Amino acid sequence: MKAKFTYKFYVFIILTLIGILPSCKKKKNESYKTYTEYFGLSKGRYIVYDVQEMKHDIDAFFLHDTISYQLKTWIGNEYIDNEGRVAREFIRYKRSNASQEWVQSDLWTTIIENNKAEIVEENQRIIKLIFAPILNKTWNANAFNLEDELISTYIGVHQSYSINSLNFDSTVTVEQENYYTMVDCKRKFEVYAKGIGLINKYYKDLRINNFDTTNVEKGTEIYYKCVEYGFQ
Repeated sequence: MKAKFTYKFYVFIILTLIGILPSCKKKKNESYKTYTEYFGLSKGRYIVYDVQEMKHDIDAFFLHDTISYQLKTWIGNEYIDNEGRVAREFIRYKRSNASQEWVQSDLWTTIIENNKAEIVEENQRIIKLIFAPILNKTWNANAFNLEDELISTYIGVHQSYSINSLNFDSTVTVEQENYYTMVDCKRKFEVYAKGIGLINKYYKDLRINNFDTTNVEKGTEIYYKCVEYGFQ
């Protein structure tokens, strides 16, 4: 009886370890997952946005000037940048509406390096995301350029999101500014969807009167809303 009990006991221990080890391995792998898919750098990935830009200036002929257009971003070929890193082309196209042909407007560059997602816009290197995304994690988006410090913060992580009848299972939201006083209103954030990239951009930088956001003296508003995405 004793030998039989010992045999069953060892079998139980072995089976238990077999069950535990894969689980531990999975948890270990998950703990190191960086979720770089939120930046969407696969070649051929494109995103189309409806864009609205508003300029406000009480000294201008048009106090409030609004333009609407469509923007498409496309991830192009790899190349070696001036720091010897493997980067990708980030090409932007514009058109006034969906019935028009796309016209290339910008050739920027983009890279994921040292757990940082970067875009070089008009020779300004900007850190858009850092990995892994963690709620309330912060960084200086302008750490690699001469612009003023811009502290970015994850205010939403791995959340579902809907925009323009499109539903996304997992997104992160990055806030750049949220500042409101008697004479200033600044609200800036971006939303990135897993496996796709930027799907929503909200930019508002206004000089106002007496806390009244409808009484604007100067400033800019820019809004991107994803309407289509895929590969081409």
